[in-house]
Order: sequence, then structure tokens, then C-alpha cells
Amino acid sequence: MHLLRAALVASLIVAPLVRPAHAQVSPERARVLAVADSALALISKSDMVGFTDLMIPEAVMFPTVTRDGASVYRVRTRAEQRSAPTTAKLAERGWNAEVKIQGPIAMVWYPYDFYLDGKWSHCGVDVFTLVQTNGTWRIASMAWTAEQPPACSKHPAGPPTQ
Repeated sequence: MHLLRAALVASLIVAPLVRPAHAQVSPERARVLAVADSALALISKSDMVGFTDLMIPEAVMFPTVTRDGASVYRVRTRAEQRSAPTTAKLAERGWNAEVKIQGPIAMVWYPYDFYLDGKWSHCGVDVFTLVQTNGTWRIASMAWTAEQPPACSKHPAGPPTQ
């Protein structure tokens, strides 16, 4: 009985210190997420050259805009994105990223919100598809939705600071 009680006490002490395997952050996951985070940071700086430098040369983007219940998507190449003129102040913030990795491919599902010149614009989900080339993760494609609540959510921290 004392042995059983000792085992129970030991498990109660140790259990809070042990993280479940799915909650652990692997170094590879951190590297994949760093690419998506860098992409959002560069977009927020209106740095399309830096943003597209994170991509493979053949990368494509698929923006999908939903208005009045109808969704329309476009296809944009890396070159088109790279040369897109940007004079507006952009702020794109992601949270609660889901990362999946299988060998040399990875996917990041990233809810986001977007502000244009300090004003609310839209929210949605960014989906980054990445490939590992020469040990480096690079964006192969990016698809995103541009919607309004309740179809998506604003950032839980509230509006960005100016």
C-alpha cells in the first residue's frame, strides 16, 4: 500500500512537468514557422522584394476574396508580387499557426488579420506551402482568403499599435 501511495504521489509531482509530445516545439517546426513569420513581417514593412526572396523562383500565390457570398481567386506569380507597387502602410498579423512537416515539404495554416493605412481591411487564413532546398525552407506557394467576420476573426490582441 505504501508503494502504491508513493507511486501516486510521485506521478502527481512529475505529471505537470511533462509536456505532451504534440505540444513540444521541434527545431524543424520553429524553422518552418520562422519563414511564415518573416513573410508576414516583410509584408507589414511593404517589402515585396524581401517577401519574394523567401520563395522559390517558380512560386505562385492564390488570393481568394469573398464578398457577398461569392469567392473569386486570382493567380499571382512571384515576379508579379515582387514588382507590385506598394505605397500603403500594411499590417498583417498571424496567430495560432498550425504547422505540418513531412520530409522536405511543410505547410503552415495561419489565421491572420490585415490593416491598410492603419484601418481595418479584412481577415482570413494564410496557407504557406514550403519546400526544403539545400537545407533551407522556402515558400513554394501561398494561398489566402480575404473575408470579414464572422467568417474569420480579428487578432485576439486587438488592433495593431500605430
